Amino acid sequence: MSDVVCDLADKSCEPCRGGVPPLTADEIAPLAGQLDAAWSVVDHHHLHRQYDFPNWKQAQAFVNVIGDLAESEGHHPDLQLGWGKVVVELHTHKIDGLAEADFVLAAKIERAFEQR
Repeated sequence: MSDVVCDLADKSCEPCRGGVPPLTADEIAPLAGQLDAAWSVVDHHHLHRQYDFPNWKQAQAFVNVIGDLAESEGHHPDLQLGWGKVVVELHTHKIDGLAEADFVLAAKIERAFEQR
């Protein structure tokens, strides 16, 4: 993992209370550039990433890791668990778009995946 991604993963998710606009495309680009290339920004609205595993048990264990991270950060992704895969989607519900916290949690999830 690059130092830049490590820096992003070392931040804490700042809660969004609403009333602020979602990030613009110009604000998203440098943050997206700090994530693993497997993450995609969909319609400037949410982040998407699929993680692949050799079986259900390992995929389920990773969902639990993400759940613990989400609780500790107070920022919760949408997760889809399937046989051998975990799909993560992140956006800030209060603003119906992306905030820096989404990128921070994505970097933390990426770090957890690499350290497993």
